[in-house]
Amino acid sequence: MKLSGGVEWALHCCVVLTTATQPVPAARLAELHDVSASYLAKQLQALSRAGLVTSVQGKAGGYVLTRAPELITILDVVAAVDGAQPAFVCTEIRQRGPLGAAQEVCTRPCPIARAMAGAEAAWRAALQAVSIADLAAGVDEDYGPTALAGIRGWLSGPSDSDTAAAERR
Repeated sequence: MKLSGGVEWALHCCVVLTTATQPVPAARLAELHDVSASYLAKQLQALSRAGLVTSVQGKAGGYVLTRAPELITILDVVAAVDGAQPAFVCTEIRQRGPLGAAQEVCTRPCPIARAMAGAEAAWRAALQAVSIADLAAGVDEDYGPTALAGIRGWLSGPSDSDTAAAERR
């Protein structure tokens, strides 16, 4: 199963938004992660279309989660960014070629399709079982109890572009 890089970026943003005390601009999230602001904006738009984040307009605007992080799963983010379509789509190849099976004989999915469907169901269940809150807890477990607090503090400080603009004046 191959996921786009946008899924990783979107998940990181959702984890960061769990600690934010005010809306976080897309440019600030891009700066924090040192990623392309335009590409990240596309991921945030996908999250917004899926109802996982909302955009707050105005000078103090930015993105916020639309519900508690315990209620947003990895699968929600994957579906928002990469879509909900299955990874494997059976084309009934067993009905093709000189020895293809007749359509009326194919009353249930073939063993390959059944195996792939089982694997996909397990994969989706695993992603559905992990929330954004679980990921955020993992950040503090891996990097110490001040990791997310440090991000919160960084988000509330001036951005590098704000600092650069002030220095030019």
